[in-house]
Amino acid sequence: MTRLWSIGYERLLPEALVAELRAAGVRRVLDVRFRPQSRRPGMSKTRLGALLGEHGIAYETRRGLGTPPDLRFLYRAGRLAEATDGFRRHLDAAAGDELDALAAELDSGPPTALLCLEADPAHCHRRVVAEALARRRGDLEVIDL
Repeated sequence: MTRLWSIGYERLLPEALVAELRAAGVRRVLDVRFRPQSRRPGMSKTRLGALLGEHGIAYETRRGLGTPPDLRFLYRAGRLAEATDGFRRHLDAAAGDELDALAAELDSGPPTALLCLEADPAHCHRRVVAEALARRRGDLEVIDL
């Protein structure tokens, strides 16, 4: 069985995020934010990538798997069903090739986690990304940290 982890940093300080990832054995983080910027110190792509690198965890941005601005407001407004449906359609239309490539590389790549802000994966687009990957791979186990 292939594993994929999922984590949101909303309630974590940078060092706690690293500790969670290391405890799970994650060796690569795929940042699935459309804009990998943050008001939270240490959580923007440059500083986060450097911190993860110091701990032997590779960092990659996957903007194509992020929530575009025209859908992000639905998540923020708590309109989860609309947001999820819209994002699922967006992924199908715009990110199918990227999802296919990621699904294939999970076999040979390092243990990988999807990362974004939202703490609760049930209220986050990364759950939709994980489900899209699971449809491509029947053997994928998704573990929410």
